[in-house]
Formats: sequence, C-alpha cells, structure tokens
Amino acid sequence: MKVKTKPSLERSAILLAMTETREEEERLKKALQESTGIRCGVTELGGTVSTLQHTGKLTNSVISAAFNTGVIPKEGRKIHALIHATLEASNSIFIHTNSNASFALKIGLTTDTEWIAVAIFGRSSLHPLLEHSRVGLGFMHL
Repeated sequence: MKVKTKPSLERSAILLAMTETREEEERLKKALQESTGIRCGVTELGGTVSTLQHTGKLTNSVISAAFNTGVIPKEGRKIHALIHATLEASNSIFIHTNSNASFALKIGLTTDTEWIAVAIFGRSSLHPLLEHSRVGLGFMHL
C-alpha cells in the first residue's frame, strides 16, 4: 500500500484500527513509517465494559502497546497525553451501552512526536443478534 500524501494522524490511526488482517496492518504501518515518518502501534482486546473500562484494562493495554512499539517513550507528559487521548476515544465506544455488553476492539496509535492519536474500532453486543460497530477517536498534544 502506497501513501501518496501525508495523511493526518487521526485518519492514520482510524485506518490502522480498521485493518482486518495482520498483513494489511503491517503493510499500512510500514507505508506510514517509510513515507511519512509516522510512528504506529496497534493492539486488540475484548471484554465487557466493566472489565475494560472500570479495571483500567483498556488504558493499560494502550500504554503497553505504545511503549512496546516505540510510539512514545516512558515519559510522564507523553503518558499523560496518551491516557487523555485514550479516554477521549473510549467515550465514543462506551457511551449508551450496558455494563454487561461484550466488546471486541482494535486500537490504532499514531504519533509524529508532537501529537498523538488513538482510534478504537470494534463491535459490541448484549446478544449476538444485536451486534454492531463502534468507533472512537482521541487526539492530544504531547
């Protein structure tokens, strides 16, 4: 996949979160890094609202992915910005849902060293016949 013009961090994070295969994800990460210098990371997780949001599982997973992929270094101000972008993105994911709803989420992280974007895309349901997609985006200055 070739990237012709420099895409926004927000759009890049959303595209990463929406990739359907590891191969597609890797091609996009490589294209973004090589052509634009955008650093990227991706993680996936699932569970109910109460296990993802209230226990900190979502935030911890995003922080771990950011460290492990080199999206951000272990610096207080950058961690703080990442947490706020994650919370902003998760607001759109967890709004108007039951605490017993199950989620399968993929999270894309992008940064250009000045800003960070966190995009969450996934599916939620209380019952298999009620499953639907959700998307959230957070953007913060590092």
